Amino acid sequence: MIRINKDRHLLFYYILSLFFMEFILRISIVKNFFSSGLIFTLLFTISMAALLFIICSSFSDKINYILSSVFLGILAFIFSSQLIYYKFFRTFYTAYSLGNGSQVLEFWRDILILIFRNVLWIILFFAPVILIIVLGQKLFCFRKIEKSYKFSLMYFTIFLHIMSLEAIYINGTDENSAYDLYFNSNYPVLSVEKLGLVTTVRLDFQRLISGWSPSLKASATELTYSSSEKSACLTYEKDPTLAEFPTPIAESDKKLVGEEKIEYNIIDIDFELLMSKEENKAIKDMHEYFKNEQPTKKNEYTGKYKGYNLILITAEGFSHYAVNKDVTPTLYKLVNEGYNFTNFYNPIWGVSTSDGEYVACTGLIPKSGVWSFYHSGKNHMPFVMGNQLKKLDYKTVAYHNHTYTYYKRDVSHPNMGYDYKGVGNGLDVKKTWPESDLEMMEKTIPEYISNQPFHAYYMTVSGHMQYNFFGNYISSKNKEYVKDLPYFEEGKAYIAAQIELDRALEYLLSQLEEAGIADKTLIVLSADHYPYGLKDDEIDNLAGHEVEKNFELYKSAFILYTKGMKPVIIDRPCSSLDIIPTISNLLGLEYDSRLLMGKDIFSDSEPLVIFSNRSFITDKGNYNSLTKEFTPVDGIEIEEGYVKSISSIVRNKFYYSAKILETDYYGKVFEK
Repeated sequence: MIRINKDRHLLFYYILSLFFMEFILRISIVKNFFSSGLIFTLLFTISMAALLFIICSSFSDKINYILSSVFLGILAFIFSSQLIYYKFFRTFYTAYSLGNGSQVLEFWRDILILIFRNVLWIILFFAPVILIIVLGQKLFCFRKIEKSYKFSLMYFTIFLHIMSLEAIYINGTDENSAYDLYFNSNYPVLSVEKLGLVTTVRLDFQRLISGWSPSLKASATELTYSSSEKSACLTYEKDPTLAEFPTPIAESDKKLVGEEKIEYNIIDIDFELLMSKEENKAIKDMHEYFKNEQPTKKNEYTGKYKGYNLILITAEGFSHYAVNKDVTPTLYKLVNEGYNFTNFYNPIWGVSTSDGEYVACTGLIPKSGVWSFYHSGKNHMPFVMGNQLKKLDYKTVAYHNHTYTYYKRDVSHPNMGYDYKGVGNGLDVKKTWPESDLEMMEKTIPEYISNQPFHAYYMTVSGHMQYNFFGNYISSKNKEYVKDLPYFEEGKAYIAAQIELDRALEYLLSQLEEAGIADKTLIVLSADHYPYGLKDDEIDNLAGHEVEKNFELYKSAFILYTKGMKPVIIDRPCSSLDIIPTISNLLGLEYDSRLLMGKDIFSDSEPLVIFSNRSFITDKGNYNSLTKEFTPVDGIEIEEGYVKSISSIVRNKFYYSAKILETDYYGKVFEK
């Protein structure tokens, strides 16, 4: 009887240990601590702990003891490493990222700092395994359990798991529900909150092995509403009395087109023929979807910069907080003397920098759980700027002033049509952490400036976290310029890091001016993500107020500038997803707006900013998918079904964007 009780003590210990780790993780990072997610986490924890007990009670005493220690140690490591990763990247790593985790070790200094700052949490995660190693054989019995007991426990585990699934079903199956996250979608941050880390990690491994793809479900009501909206878009044009910048059309401003010819940004694609030849149902459905998508109209901005040189920059950690008239005068100039986008957003995605870069360069939403940019390296990518402009005999080059293989850019960037160089592959810059954007410009501009027309793409690194003056070379280098700013030390270090980007752009402008081509070169710059290396209170300090976390946190600056242009203020909601279609239209390139997830910002299409949790912003207001609340713009009344309609559009974009990546859809459409 004593031995049996010790068996059961061990089972209860596993349950308590796993739930204790989940509990500690929730305390340290999850904001909605007391929610249904805590209950679901407990239910799944019990079944997982029972399974662990079955495995660790199937062998001899010694082996069972070792297995118990090893499994609890592995779990402690997973929880600890996920905590550190989250503190670093504001998301959780996936099984796919784990397989490529060696690259993260390049940030070992920053990792050590985070480990030191979170050492108490880490000790708590390892407490269960330490206890079982030290006192386990005194407190528990590790003997092999009888088959009857094992089978009974297996049946109980299966029954409990089924009941857990039934519970999440009863709780609701709508978007971002526990049920949706378990079966239909992949959003690790929310999944950890609503299902627990152990379940999230298990699902992630299952999906990686099975080649999982997100599913698409929409009600007939949503689809009908969406279709009627599309039909309406086809029958109206923009009021010619509107100002220079085309804004969304109010009902009173709409009128019938009549006989006037309207041109769209489309390519002549015979979708009917493609469908007749296609046997794969998923791809046939894609043909049907894109055939019915509403393209954007050509407008007064179409071809405005045709034949111009193009400098496209994804700037590490850049935001409007780095724009200061006195400290970063070049950034200030480019923002305020170009197209000034006052409502631009840089949503964060699952693989932070790489996914942010992918969105800005492709106009597609990344697929969660993988490195989308790397996977695109084997696909046909006709709409990225390198490939579009290379066809027009532009010299196309790309640079990154850190390790050239990081995030496997040596695969993705040549596939975009670039002659690509990074550190270790032709770009020789001083090895510091982080490296200098200014030095990268000094070394690379001579390689293309005399070869017009040219297109240069840059992925910078000077603005990288951690933001301090003892481990960040660039911040230390520029410390004297920020010493009098009224911000926390970390905020000053952040702006000091962005000063290097400012100096790089100053040098770029001077070289374009010296070459006499400043007024024939379009400069486009956006961030990969907001500066998540700063804590919430440090961002609030930079902003001068408490920053709202679902929308405002991702607000940023977007630079679109050429010398001599008339400054234009643009209030339309837009995001990095809109960059590629916007540039394509401005340069007068032949592209198909139906096949991209973003829209030309200068078109009269309804604006749509999409966030990774399926929240959205339109010209009519914003919808928080976590609270299920829609906040309309003052004076705007929305019709019944509007939120469901836009939510359906958002789901479609996530789904079909992932399918484009998975199936090499562009290659099939254009017969690569």
